[in-house]
Amino acid sequence: MLEEKISQLSHPGDIIILPEMFNSGFTMNVGKIAEPMNLTTFKWMKQQAASTNSVILGSIIVKDHDRFFNRLIWMQPDGDYRFYDKKHLFRMGEEHDHFSSGNRKLVIEWKGWKICPMVCYDLRFPVWSRNIKLEYDLLIYVANWPAARSHAWKTLLQARAIENLSYVAGVNRVGTDGKGLHYSGDSALIDFKGEALFLKQNEEMIQTEVLNKEALIDFRNKFPANLDADDFQML
Repeated sequence: MLEEKISQLSHPGDIIILPEMFNSGFTMNVGKIAEPMNLTTFKWMKQQAASTNSVILGSIIVKDHDRFFNRLIWMQPDGDYRFYDKKHLFRMGEEHDHFSSGNRKLVIEWKGWKICPMVCYDLRFPVWSRNIKLEYDLLIYVANWPAARSHAWKTLLQARAIENLSYVAGVNRVGTDGKGLHYSGDSALIDFKGEALFLKQNEEMIQTEVLNKEALIDFRNKFPANLDADDFQML
């Protein structure tokens, strides 16, 4: 289904973002769903990135040795890839009982942009995404975030953009899952002032947006709030 949608893009752009656990939906059934790296979904992402000449990113369930990870894969057109393991596991869904937590952030340079991808529940924890030294220009969250908490999703996306002087893209699923949970989407692109450049609710769709690097730099120069941020160290 996703391949058909991607193939219909007249201009795929530089990055194609898919939701959290895009090949399965949010599930704790790790024994049935997990794949080792370099298997079916990984190879599919590699093929899609090559055919579109775009980065493809989204998270899947990966078995790495004897542990399971909610792993975001960043796949480049040349087959080079990076990955980020979700740090904050959703306790209320018992994710922490089935998955291992990641312990490192990922910042990638791509076509003149520094990009930091994260996964769903990470959005609630601002220290993990702090951008005091302006390490990144775009913060990405892929998600399975239920409609019941959509207000928190939209508010936190704006907060992360404002406090980090960064664009923020949030890509969330829509529809109803196998347990009857409804997802309203609310996928969004927020600018560095916290203003929504795009926000869509309750509709499955593809949206293409263009980011303005000059506007971002200009705002940072005029409003360098990061220089007054509280310094800290993570242990």
